[in-house]
Amino acid sequence: MRFDHRAVPIVLAAVVVDVIGFGIVMPVLPGLIVQLGAPDLPAATRIAGWMLAAFAIAQFFAGPVLGNLGDRFGRRPVLVVAMVAYAIDYALMAGAPTLAWLFVGRIVAGVAGASFGPAGAVIADVTPPDRRAASFGLLGAAFGIGFIIGPAIGGLVAGWGPRAPFVVAAALAAGNALAMLLFLPETLKPENRRAFRWRDAHVIGAFKPLFAAGNASTLLIAWFLWQLAGVVYPTVWSFWATIRFHWSAREIGFSLAWVGLLQLLVQLFLTARTVRRLGERATAVIGLTCGAATLIAYAFTTQPWQVYAFFLVGAFGALAWPAMQGLLTRLVDATRQGALQGGLGSMNSVAAVIGPLIASQSLAWGAARGVDGLAFAIAGALMATAALIVAILVPPLVAPGESAAG
Repeated sequence: MRFDHRAVPIVLAAVVVDVIGFGIVMPVLPGLIVQLGAPDLPAATRIAGWMLAAFAIAQFFAGPVLGNLGDRFGRRPVLVVAMVAYAIDYALMAGAPTLAWLFVGRIVAGVAGASFGPAGAVIADVTPPDRRAASFGLLGAAFGIGFIIGPAIGGLVAGWGPRAPFVVAAALAAGNALAMLLFLPETLKPENRRAFRWRDAHVIGAFKPLFAAGNASTLLIAWFLWQLAGVVYPTVWSFWATIRFHWSAREIGFSLAWVGLLQLLVQLFLTARTVRRLGERATAVIGLTCGAATLIAYAFTTQPWQVYAFFLVGAFGALAWPAMQGLLTRLVDATRQGALQGGLGSMNSVAAVIGPLIASQSLAWGAARGVDGLAFAIAGALMATAALIVAILVPPLVAPGESAAG
């Protein structure tokens, strides 16, 4: 496989390790929250929702700051420091004696998690505009690899206790930081750097380039709804599977590994071909539609095998992210790609504050009334709305300085 720059495979490898660290703890989180004081699984679901909201609030404030720091000092130092913070976070959570400690750990992770903006900026730095969607597809594939390996390891390591996956994740994050320090080159050219200004290092400042660029606001609305819907997976999957199917941590881990495998196959073999043949907008519509259909199907799932079958369609939802990223990166110039990614990170964080609360509370409310699929039904409706917006209201977008095709 040919890369546009030697930094690309290093960033992709770093993302794989990051997602392994995240995915490795997902199968044990319900049991750990109950162990630390939640009376039952519905209550643990509510606590997990607030925990993810705390993560997202921290990321909301950190996203544009890290993005603009990356535009000033370069991508490499920001990414390395963020990975060190991740290692500290997982070590903290491994020894957490109370739920309050888990919340502190999630806040630290929220700040460090804003580093995905600078990681996306590395891709934008070194990739020509007409190949960015395909390159962002590789970034999505890295997520897929991480979600194959991480939950599977988490399910296996859980046999050593609910804290063991956090220890493994801390070690992976520390090794990731060291590898980037040694091997990741700086990709932001000196002539493309700009002064850091606090008035730009917030969500409004980060989105100035977007709102000034034609029809970006419509695409951003679709992006926000898509993110709001997608949060249902990390928020309630482990809890929903435990409530509906009584799955163990190992079974949850394997189901998440299946999700990651299918997404990886889509990203590796279909993203670039689909974008090249149909364009970014049509590719985004396909991805959003398949994702919405699968979410609604999960609301009515009655057998464990259906979880695996339905995601044969849901995997095509992986097309949406690189396609919409490719569209959005065309709206800003080379000096503000970091600001763009930081701004998108902040928008994702707003969705990640609201989304977990909607998903966790609706799952807990529905589980008490025999409709534990409510969270997935709501998420499916949100994603279907995003698909309609992109299909009907978003025209083809082109590179900065060119006119829209229609």
